[in-house]
Amino acid sequence: MTRRTRFDSRARLAVRSTALALTLGAALTGAAFAEAGNFPITAQQRGTAQQVASAGVPLSELAPNAPDSYTIKRGDTLWAISGIFLKSPWRWPELWGMNLDEIRNPHLIYPGQVLFLDKTGGRARLRLAQPADGGTGVVKLSPRARGTAIDGDAIPSIPFHLIEPFLNEAVIFENNELALAPRIVATQEGRVLLSRGDTAYVRGELGNNTAFRIFREPRPLKDPSTGEILGYEAAYVGATESVRNGETRTGSDGKPEIIPATFTVTSIRQEANVGDRLAPVPAREFSNYAPHAPASPLAGQIVSLYGDALTAGQNQIVALNRGARDGVERGHVLALWRAGERVIDKTDASRPTIKLPDERHGLLFVFRVFDRMSYALILTVKDPVRPGDRFSQP
Repeated sequence: MTRRTRFDSRARLAVRSTALALTLGAALTGAAFAEAGNFPITAQQRGTAQQVASAGVPLSELAPNAPDSYTIKRGDTLWAISGIFLKSPWRWPELWGMNLDEIRNPHLIYPGQVLFLDKTGGRARLRLAQPADGGTGVVKLSPRARGTAIDGDAIPSIPFHLIEPFLNEAVIFENNELALAPRIVATQEGRVLLSRGDTAYVRGELGNNTAFRIFREPRPLKDPSTGEILGYEAAYVGATESVRNGETRTGSDGKPEIIPATFTVTSIRQEANVGDRLAPVPAREFSNYAPHAPASPLAGQIVSLYGDALTAGQNQIVALNRGARDGVERGHVLALWRAGERVIDKTDASRPTIKLPDERHGLLFVFRVFDRMSYALILTVKDPVRPGDRFSQP
């Protein structure tokens, strides 16, 4: 048997062993794996993965300095690992697809696992394995089960801490429903401003909810091109919880007496006051996001910057004038464009005004999608981002 044949046999054994390991893990940790199965994996991503799994990707698609192997470390993300092996980090389905037989779910990749880059036949494929002790390059795999929750062990798609604070705070209301939402009508001991731990008195329809977010007066968000109101963004103030329900009873004078509900302010971003509105805390969204490019052409503009800044930079949040109705999905990676300046051509005797070409200068990552708008994180950028700047598919 030749050395090459022995290596191929070991590689096939590695694939079968890893698949068995994942199967055993799924059987023994059903709850954790079931939760992972609910992470958003689109038909396009799965189709790409299946196609790449059968043939790999051209060597030209690899990053110039793609290593032969890489050991996954704590703190790694699918985005970062994709950037190590591929030219475009958002093309994570290729990375997943190259491991389709071994990594059934792209969100179940753990620290300590080793990725091997197989470059044969002019194509590239990744193999998931664990080298034997001693670093001899011999692949040795054995089945094992994992009993830890995925959120505490499996690596995420992107650095989740960058967007987690905005999942409850950054909200676009389709209509100005906050105008009819429960409101703070009075404060403890007549205080003007409320801080964490203070008591607030609330009137309005609370339903069965006990946990609420506090928002200030919303502002309309308009499409930069058409002027259409696409939604309403309200400044996030903090969070509050119900202590005692309100009621209406008959007073000593025989007239109806309104008793507002009692709330305690549990967290604060800015001090709350009378007139602030309440909205229920939504169900927690998935904590993993799969970066991917749009399946069809997508273009639009930035409507606003989250917060009070005039310009935005890396790791800041922007609102886009495209949403679910336009095909935007959570996890979409979009290219950011800088509008070309208008300058005078001093080399022409007539001194005409010319417009320089638009230049691509950054990437956006969509993490919240509403009907007509979306929120995106600025992943990379060269110049300050302003309302009206364009975006497109990468």
